[in-house]
Amino acid sequence: MAALSHAVLLWWAVLVTVPIVWTFLASVKSEREIFGDAWSLPASVRLDNWARAWQQAHVGRYMLNSVVVVACGTAGTMLLGAMAAYVLARYRFRGSRVVHALFVAGLALPVYLVLTPLFFVVRNTGALPLVGPFIGLNTHGGLVLVYVAFSLPFTVFFLTAFFRTLPETVAEAAFVDGASHTRVFFQIMLPMARPGVVSVTIFNVLGQWNQYQLPLVLLPSDRDRWVLTQGIADISTTAGYDADWGALFAALGMAILPMIVVHALLQGQIRRGLTAGAFK
Repeated sequence: MAALSHAVLLWWAVLVTVPIVWTFLASVKSEREIFGDAWSLPASVRLDNWARAWQQAHVGRYMLNSVVVVACGTAGTMLLGAMAAYVLARYRFRGSRVVHALFVAGLALPVYLVLTPLFFVVRNTGALPLVGPFIGLNTHGGLVLVYVAFSLPFTVFFLTAFFRTLPETVAEAAFVDGASHTRVFFQIMLPMARPGVVSVTIFNVLGQWNQYQLPLVLLPSDRDRWVLTQGIADISTTAGYDADWGALFAALGMAILPMIVVHALLQGQIRRGLTAGAFK
């Protein structure tokens, strides 16, 4: 059984790794080499593909937009999700189970089913006085709010279970010493939940960084506000059959590389976060 498990994992690793390696290999080839032998090494490393994607295809601007949106979206998701999960895990009040059930039900709602009503909701939100210009269509604020809304169900579901595994005696001792609920949460319970918080944060970053459908609907016309996924798709569609394939694969490499680095640096945190409650 162990040998079969290792064989399956090895096959899965190959399926995941091969496209990534091929993408980076194609990003330093000429177009003739890309459409020639797929696995041949380039005659010379074409770093100009990366420079062309960064400057002429405006990938640098799109990446900056993605960093801003994902950073704000993840921060908002984790702040609201952690507070909601802590209350649902530690306090009993009328309707708490219903609230928790509603969050869990959100996991079963595919975003693609609500794109049309979501478009009109965000558009109408843009008509609000004062805040409308910052959270309507073609604004990063509107996209951030939607990211937060669709990331909250998983965040609350995961962290509620995690907070329930933490010892209550520490919080009770802090209350005896006169600490407020806010202080207990931010200075005691949240640091204790660090493995779970880091794990969920990484999942949210990956999900929001790779999101394409929501930006396509909510940032339809303002190219200066496009995120990275929209910019990469634009490289392959605007020129038709004359697309700059070298720059396209270079842009894909730029999108993949930050996520590989994040996962490589924090994979230990993910593993500890997913298994921290297993032996409680």
